[in-house]
Amino acid sequence: MGKLAYYPGCSLKGTSFEYEVSLLKILEALNIEIKEISDWNCCGASAAHSINHNLSIALPARNLAIAEKDGYDSVLAPCAACSSRLKNADYELKNDDVLKKKITNSLEMNYVPAGMSINNMLEFLIGEVGKDRIKSMVKKPLSGLKVASYYGCLLVRPPKIMQFDDAENPVTMDELVALTGAEPVDYSFKTECCGAINSLSKPDVVMALTGKVLYDIKKHGADLVVVACPLCHSNLDVRQREIERKYEEKIGLPVLFITELIGLSFGINPKDLAIDGHMVTADSVLRKIEELNNK
Repeated sequence: MGKLAYYPGCSLKGTSFEYEVSLLKILEALNIEIKEISDWNCCGASAAHSINHNLSIALPARNLAIAEKDGYDSVLAPCAACSSRLKNADYELKNDDVLKKKITNSLEMNYVPAGMSINNMLEFLIGEVGKDRIKSMVKKPLSGLKVASYYGCLLVRPPKIMQFDDAENPVTMDELVALTGAEPVDYSFKTECCGAINSLSKPDVVMALTGKVLYDIKKHGADLVVVACPLCHSNLDVRQREIERKYEEKIGLPVLFITELIGLSFGINPKDLAIDGHMVTADSVLRKIEELNNK
């Protein structure tokens, strides 16, 4: 696997702390060592590229330059927005020598694009850890649990940069769900946008988009939803009660990070995975897992 750098980004240190907690727990179980990039900065996420293009490249490029300088072979960026910005910066610097010179001069740091692999969570789990290793760690199979994988926009788009899965019909997260013993649920809107950062500025738009996704998942009989994006998790989890009130129809779908689901299948205590930190309780799912494993 080589020397692995960890770029947590802002969300995993704040609003999506459950993602980091569960990630570190499953990596501990897998005996995989990672180290945070020293003195990392915000990648610019959704805001920088809409304001200043050079800034949107310079912010993630600085993190990559630090990781390269420290001798890492690959970077794990669990947040879909962070991995998207890192990959976009790497791609543009690789294909635009003028931009590369401008950015490296402004940072006073050199970065050689394509020197390291940059992985989002799904790429890392499937490509770096591997299906066999994950499956071998499953101690509490989630057989009988129906799970809908929600990819959203940034994990698989744009296709020319995010080349690890099909942009219209991705399967990587469903494959990870199946490794836990759970049943992947097919539905219509797994790559539709949830509204992302518009949650604050245009909540009605977000509720309409997210509601469409959640009600379709519910219609297809899922017990819960798994995601690999903090923004997606926030909209599907935090906004769920507001959506129920607006449309006067119950949803009641727990929304977990893929690392939490894998951790449960590893037999890790739900509290150690911070599952009790979500707005929509996962108690019904946890009871079902216990019932299924006690049969």
